[in-house]
Amino acid sequence: MPCWYYEKKDLKRETPSIHDGIDFETESRYRKEGARFIIDTGTKMGLRYDTMATGVVYFHRFYMFHSFKEFPRYVTACCCLFLAGKVEETPKKCKDIIKVAKASLSEAQFQQFGEDAKEEVMTLERILLQTIRFDLQVEHPYGYLIKYAKSLKGDKSKLQKMVQMAWTFVNDSLCTTLCLQWEPEVIAIALMYLAGKLSKFEITDWSGRQPRHIRWWDMFVEDISLEILEDICHQVLDLYSQQPARTDSPQGNAGLVPTKVQPVLPITTPTKPVTGYVNYAMGVTNTNSLPVGVPPNINVAPPINVPHPLPPPPPVGHSFPYPGYPMIPPTANPPVPPTPPQVYPPPLPPTQSAPFYPTYPSFPGQVYPPTPTSSQPLPPPPRPY
Repeated sequence: MPCWYYEKKDLKRETPSIHDGIDFETESRYRKEGARFIIDTGTKMGLRYDTMATGVVYFHRFYMFHSFKEFPRYVTACCCLFLAGKVEETPKKCKDIIKVAKASLSEAQFQQFGEDAKEEVMTLERILLQTIRFDLQVEHPYGYLIKYAKSLKGDKSKLQKMVQMAWTFVNDSLCTTLCLQWEPEVIAIALMYLAGKLSKFEITDWSGRQPRHIRWWDMFVEDISLEILEDICHQVLDLYSQQPARTDSPQGNAGLVPTKVQPVLPITTPTKPVTGYVNYAMGVTNTNSLPVGVPPNINVAPPINVPHPLPPPPPVGHSFPYPGYPMIPPTANPPVPPTPPQVYPPPLPPTQSAPFYPTYPSFPGQVYPPTPTSSQPLPPPPRPY
């Protein structure tokens, strides 16, 4: 199996990104943004903590062989989360991960995915598998925190508070390169040591204690000095002393949903009432637009339902129309043609009953009702020969 642990000095001088012209501070910020993006995306999709942590470890290991200039960090982050979901048996569809990523990133950041974002992630997955040499199983400090806490003795409430604080430190340590420097057992011990110092919980006794054990972690890991633990603690504490992320990153305000929506234009109320009259031909007309001298209450609409007077009878010897007959202008609607009379089909001929055929008995002694008589004369009997 490949060894995934490096010296701290090599991480500051020998990474592909540093050889590609990226300084150590910028590379650290890129790693932090990529790790935070994986955690934020996984949280929105309801993934477990171990799935998100596995994706972050893939992310850090990938950029020990490739530069941030060669592979955009957000595309790689989506690919690592997609692969981690399958490895930890919590798979998510690639299109769903891209959909959540698009909602979290700005338009300029999402342009790194190219025209076909799904194809970009699927292609990068093969490169990721070859880079990490198909070493898919990853251990995390979470399980060791629970294991160590069960062996400690003391106030249960203080012990629980210390473990919860250490759990938070483990989550934040994913934004550093601690997973590339130390085993998960050492990270768990260091962050429990930090949580105990901050919560003022001093561990004096533990289960399985032996005379050669000076400190509680000597039972689990040997030859771990206090300087190593303090160096790990300072790397985590440095995260809280750094400046906040820029607004163009997913951790800034650009990726958050606004809590209050402000209208684009101010909502104002009219200071002067608007008067108008109804014109049946033109609709609503403002009285301010009328010419000078025209009263605002003039009736400019045509009369409605006014009957026309009947024309006088024609003179003697003339027929309609005659000279001087007032012609009524044609209406706007043409006359409706008369409805043609409905033609019914001829009646069907009366039904005739079927001719009567006499029946014959099928066995001796069978009785039939009398045969109906007909008014027509019967045919004469056949003549004998």
